[in-house]
Amino acid sequence: MSEVYAVGDVNRYIKNMFSQDFLLRSLSVRGEASNVKYHSSGHLYFTLKDSGGTLGCIMFAGYRKGLKFLLQEGQQIVVTGNIDVYERDGKYQLYAKSISLDGEGLLYERFLRLKQELEERGMFDKSYKQPIPPFCQRLGVVTADTGAAIRDIIDVAKRRNPYVQIILYPAIVQGAAAAASIVNGIHALEKQNVDVMIVGRGGGSMEDLWAFNEEIVVQAVFDSPIPIISAVGHETDFTLIDFVSDLRAPTPSAAAELAVFQVDAFLKQLEGKSILLQKEMAQKLVHYRNRIEQTKSLLQRLSPESKIQEQRFRLLRGQEILEVRMQDIIQQKKHELHLRAAMLDGLSPLKKMEQGYAYVSNQEGQHIHSVDQVAVGNAYRIYLQDGKIEMEAKAVEKSKQGE
Repeated sequence: MSEVYAVGDVNRYIKNMFSQDFLLRSLSVRGEASNVKYHSSGHLYFTLKDSGGTLGCIMFAGYRKGLKFLLQEGQQIVVTGNIDVYERDGKYQLYAKSISLDGEGLLYERFLRLKQELEERGMFDKSYKQPIPPFCQRLGVVTADTGAAIRDIIDVAKRRNPYVQIILYPAIVQGAAAAASIVNGIHALEKQNVDVMIVGRGGGSMEDLWAFNEEIVVQAVFDSPIPIISAVGHETDFTLIDFVSDLRAPTPSAAAELAVFQVDAFLKQLEGKSILLQKEMAQKLVHYRNRIEQTKSLLQRLSPESKIQEQRFRLLRGQEILEVRMQDIIQQKKHELHLRAAMLDGLSPLKKMEQGYAYVSNQEGQHIHSVDQVAVGNAYRIYLQDGKIEMEAKAVEKSKQGE
């Protein structure tokens, strides 16, 4: 009977064999990443697979610091590390020390490096973005003269505004000559003084779209005085000109919609503005007419003629009041005069004379009111109601007191 071994002994033996194999101590394996899991501990677990099989992989947190990109499902990668056995599970796996993208992945690494460089140079800053003119009349397009992209742009632009002028520069958009052709197209349309420029093409692989990642193309888009809308590939495709263009469109059709305003909607909006303007003008006219009437009324109240007329009226009124008061005063004075006349009439010597009294005076006209003023032999005058008497005093007799 053969010897029986413990499971742990077998696993240790196999681990020892792996450790002694020079090839397994350092090798690079190419495949597709799947089952990618970023653990909270910092370790990275994934599976490397191809048409021939699968290989479990782990990258410890200490080595993850050197990973320059985010590992994702489906990426073609090259993993460098060593094969070893985990004794407890009896499972061998690839312990990764470095991971790089393979094929298109290498292009992606180049893309990321150039993107970081351009970003550090400040070329992605929003302060450099130019506004897209709201009313484009001349639209420049840098793309291939065949293919769906230019047809979509023309169809959408003409549907939105049949009067827009489209100037196409038929550029090479793929291959070694593409970058220079795109740059020439941008410069050519700048000289045409277009309002907006669309630079792009239809979808494809990263390699197909690579011309729009070339630094000379990125620089030309960044330097252009004409606002540029980038429209490369499909919605999920990104190129470096998307980051430096003034506006990024997910597709060429969307770029045409962003560049060209819709005439029908604009005319309806213009009609609405016209109606609103007419209403506001009518309101303004009513407002200013009312103000004119108010001002006219105010001027009439403040007019010198009105003031003079008002003073005239007051003067006439005052004159009427004065005349009435004068008449009252005259009547009052007449009444007082009659009373005084009656009083004077009652005190008049003539009235006394009518009652049989007389007025006596000497020759000098002095009033004689006592016998003491009369001397015998002197001449005196006696005034009666109807005349006077010249007389001489023959005798003077003074009456006794009380008689």
